[in-house]
Amino acid sequence: MEKARRWLSVAAGLLMMAGAAYPAGRVIYPDPGQAKADLAAAIRRAEATHKRVIVDFGGNWCGDCQVLDIYFHNAENLPLLERNYVLVHVNIGRFDANLEMAKRYRIPLKLGVPALAVLSSHGKLIYSQEHGEFEKMQRIEPATVTEFLIRWKPIRPGCSAVMVNC
Repeated sequence: MEKARRWLSVAAGLLMMAGAAYPAGRVIYPDPGQAKADLAAAIRRAEATHKRVIVDFGGNWCGDCQVLDIYFHNAENLPLLERNYVLVHVNIGRFDANLEMAKRYRIPLKLGVPALAVLSSHGKLIYSQEHGEFEKMQRIEPATVTEFLIRWKPIRPGCSAVMVNC
């Protein structure tokens, strides 16, 4: 019981900190009808800049999606994200929009969101979260997102996959 109470206290504190930094109900995911155009633009930009594309499936109503976006944009992860990826948010509505796109990138929405796919700079699927890995963001530390960004970033000549600043 004490462990549950402590966990709730930590969770409440994190939510308050997140709320102070980001207003409730902020819009991360654009209108579902924009997904195809946004993805095409992201792939063009990734190809021009030799980056990978992260396709983030979720919804503005999703607290875990909000937390993931906060983690993407924290001081440690933002430089990794900006240096290596083009991030595109795909709005799944209330699990009734962009279902074909999720299927194309092997995202099982029934396991929840957020769910990520990583694409090459040419739009080829490299990785998809097929097991709901980020679906419970309240149990995930920002360092887990850092590890994800390092693991799937493009490898540049003279660099290794584990080098953060390369």
